[in-house]
Amino acid sequence: MAFEGTDFEDTDYSKPRPSATPGRAPTREELDSQLTGTQQQLAKLRETQEQLERARIALEEMRRRRAEFSAGLNEMRQQLTRGEGLLQKAELDARREAEQLARTLDALRGSLESLEPLGESAWTDENWEQELTRGLTAIENARLEFNAARLKWPVLDGRLEPVGSETSTSGLGSLASLSTAQWMRIGFAITWPLALVALIAVIAAVVLILRK
Repeated sequence: MAFEGTDFEDTDYSKPRPSATPGRAPTREELDSQLTGTQQQLAKLRETQEQLERARIALEEMRRRRAEFSAGLNEMRQQLTRGEGLLQKAELDARREAEQLARTLDALRGSLESLEPLGESAWTDENWEQELTRGLTAIENARLEFNAARLKWPVLDGRLEPVGSETSTSGLGSLASLSTAQWMRIGFAITWPLALVALIAVIAAVVLILRK
């Protein structure tokens, strides 16, 4: 049996395939346009970056100022509270010091007034011994008062020391710092006038007895 033809035909092989057509290359104008767009986007990104950088710097500055505010507030509260306490104590000490100074000043003025009526012009042959004893006693009392004031107030000795807690409380700080030799000199300065007054009194008594 002869086959003159066939009803089956493979079209994939019977017809040639059309060749794939490649896309065209971008033109120069298109490349320029794409480059311009890319540069514009980059410029926007840079502007956004600069804005974010400025915002970051501003935030850091605000954070620094807030920290400075908190630290400064706490520091000044502590310092002002401490300063207030110290000044209150200093004010109280100054008032006590002023009161002691006023009392010492009144005592010195009283001693000076007690010396005002003293003088040899009013002495007579009958009363000069009594007046002498009374005058020496007044002088000794004034000397004791002045020596006590010198212990409290160094300015009386020409020492310009600040008046403070060390010279307050009745001069206890000054007394505690005295040496043994200084104590001996003070004791001698206090006792020898008393001994002199006692000696004069004894002599006056002897004279009166002899006159009788």
